[in-house]
Amino acid sequence: MSGQKTAASDPYFPANGDPRYRVHRYELTLDYRPGPNRLAGTARISAIAGRAPLTEFQLNLTEFKVGRVQVNGRSPQYTHRGGKLRIRPAKPLPAGAAFTVEVNWTGNPKPVRSPWGGLGWEELTDGALVASQPIGAPSWYPCNDRPADKASYQISITTPSAYTVVAVGRLLTRTTKASTTTWVYEQPAPTPSYLVGLSIGMYQTVLLGDPGLGGVPQAAHLPAHLLSQFSRDFARQPAMMQLFEELFGPYPFGEYTVVVADEELDVPVEAQGVSFFGANHVDGARGSERLVAHELAHQWFGNSVSIADWRHIWLNEGLAKYAEWLWSEHAGGRTAHELAAAAHRLLASMPLDLRLSDPGRKLMFDDRLYERGGLAVHAIRCALGDAAFFRMLRDWATMHRHGVVTTTAFTTHVARYTAEPLDDLFSAWLYETALPPLPSPATPAQPSIPEVPRVPARPGYPPRNGGSAAPGTSPE
Repeated sequence: MSGQKTAASDPYFPANGDPRYRVHRYELTLDYRPGPNRLAGTARISAIAGRAPLTEFQLNLTEFKVGRVQVNGRSPQYTHRGGKLRIRPAKPLPAGAAFTVEVNWTGNPKPVRSPWGGLGWEELTDGALVASQPIGAPSWYPCNDRPADKASYQISITTPSAYTVVAVGRLLTRTTKASTTTWVYEQPAPTPSYLVGLSIGMYQTVLLGDPGLGGVPQAAHLPAHLLSQFSRDFARQPAMMQLFEELFGPYPFGEYTVVVADEELDVPVEAQGVSFFGANHVDGARGSERLVAHELAHQWFGNSVSIADWRHIWLNEGLAKYAEWLWSEHAGGRTAHELAAAAHRLLASMPLDLRLSDPGRKLMFDDRLYERGGLAVHAIRCALGDAAFFRMLRDWATMHRHGVVTTTAFTTHVARYTAEPLDDLFSAWLYETALPPLPSPATPAQPSIPEVPRVPARPGYPPRNGGSAAPGTSPE
């Protein structure tokens, strides 16, 4: 079968995803046994062919044993090697036709090898954690693994009853039979495969604040021994949610869930409506509060408003980094301009070979992308002034809610909010590698976040919030 890629393939990961069709729903039925790390699954995938007839197509799936494949209820020809399940239907699928694919697979899930280490399914000391950005999703289910292909999900997982299962979406049912429990989650919002997170562990569940009528339900799942520290570290997350809804528009999903694994993680990582933290991010002193803000902000920037391909990752990380600074400014920590100045000093001391609009695969998670991304957003704020900037930011998140965007779409959007040409600003910050001067606020007065209720009075610990952490240790 032909493995030829089309021009629409992701330039950083041409082996991942297939742009010749799109998926609109995955229904995954999984059985997982933590002891032997054994996964058995069935996927029912509802998809639509693209503008040309499909004589063959592919899904990404790593080294599992594939038991059966069907397309529209009929057995196709297929091959499975090199992480690709290539499928040739019995009859070509007409352009624009809806079709279904069913795949059964079994095996021992393990991370996908990548330049950043293992990605995807990670077996923990007692349980499992799935954080897939950017190419880890095929480590546990067959998918069209490209960020622009967003679909709804229903995930049913059966495990021994001692374990709690957390997946993206809302828990629909939890059914116990004998020694196993089946958890069924539904995520109706369009979701890229890399944002389909999963955690299986021994967790205690707590609620964060009272959402009230029309509020966002917020829950956390964490090891019981971390509960005291966690209650301090995440105490202000409901206030962050309030602030970000004011600034970015309504929260884009049905609920927000935090999982703290009973192991250390290098960085927290976002999933659709869920964020995963390590035990090392819980210290009882709000030492990682900026990361709490960062991961929450990704629900708007990266998750709801998704990138067309990985060249545009700065739109995810730069806007989430700036949300850290906005939270710090709002909560009485260092202002966004002070944090921008610190980031500028840091970047001035580092190599200047990163192009924000297209960093290349090697540098797409470099600390400099986060810091320069935040600075680029700050430069736009300084150029527009606060009133136009915050209107622009909220409109961006609401107009493109559950959509797919590019850097060009963003610059075109920003340009609508000022009569002054911004070509030089965009060129300097996004398309060139040299570091422009630190941008100055539009007015002599320090910029301030407009018309947002203040957070409740802060407890006495710590004297400064987590936003004062040194830049340069950026999360994904």
